Amino acid sequence: MSNEKKGVLAAFLAYVFWGAFPLYWKLLEHVPSMEILLSRVIWSFVFTVLAVVLFGMRKDLLADIKYLWSHQKHFWQLAGASFVISMNWYLYIWAVTHNHLIETSLGYYINPLLSVIFGVIFFKETLNRAQWVATGIAFIAVIILTINYGSVPWVALLIALSFAIYGVLKKKISLDATRGLAIETLFILPIALGYYVYLFTTQQASFLHVGVKTDILMIVSGLVTAIPLILFAKGAQNIPLYLLGFIQYVSPTIVLILGIVLYKEPFSQVELIAFSIIWGALLLFSGSKIIETRKAHHKSAFKNL
Repeated sequence: MSNEKKGVLAAFLAYVFWGAFPLYWKLLEHVPSMEILLSRVIWSFVFTVLAVVLFGMRKDLLADIKYLWSHQKHFWQLAGASFVISMNWYLYIWAVTHNHLIETSLGYYINPLLSVIFGVIFFKETLNRAQWVATGIAFIAVIILTINYGSVPWVALLIALSFAIYGVLKKKISLDATRGLAIETLFILPIALGYYVYLFTTQQASFLHVGVKTDILMIVSGLVTAIPLILFAKGAQNIPLYLLGFIQYVSPTIVLILGIVLYKEPFSQVELIAFSIIWGALLLFSGSKIIETRKAHHKSAFKNL
């Protein structure tokens, strides 16, 4: 199997994992969302550090930490990214355990387009006419949903916004996925441990107090977090960015199907129309990006002749 095929398979599996996350978090509905987040941070740190040790990357991890400490701008950017992704995780867990899967799906459909706008604002990236039209069409769909809901879809917008900000903060910091997750969770670890001490002393903790099944699910949440991230990193290393961007729609599509079919969340005709508009916008955007990338590739190949 070629590296590109391996990359496509790894990326696809990562997004299938992420799309199936609601099935896992639903098993922990009886645990407060904040405690699930704390558990996820702590056990993600434990398992990623174990992976670093097993894969012989201890020296690399120490080198990463030294580099970040000597480059304070990157250090604080990564610290900020850690807090933002923690907020994203909390929003996602809360939305899933409070029956907002469809809105969660909407957030991850909007995210790529929001990331593009941030690219234009913060990194002076340029968009062609089709990409601007696609972004405008998606914005119209969000307005339709807002009118239909009778209120702004805050969960979707905050999920999309937090992940887009996370992307901006991490764009200039190149770290291995496993070591990067270890460092990111390390930033939040003292807060998570401190909050857990509070939960235990006030007898509000579910961990070690509800049952063995709950304890195992909370511990394994660390593995559930780490595995798709490592698969994603493998995929990103071996396939073009535009292809990776196209595969990412697997995840919110799975979440949407789970919300409608398995968990019977209401999905009106207006929502179907709005989501269809977003799908059309994403197809236009992705198609435009693929054509643009191929043209640039052919032009580069022609110059090298």
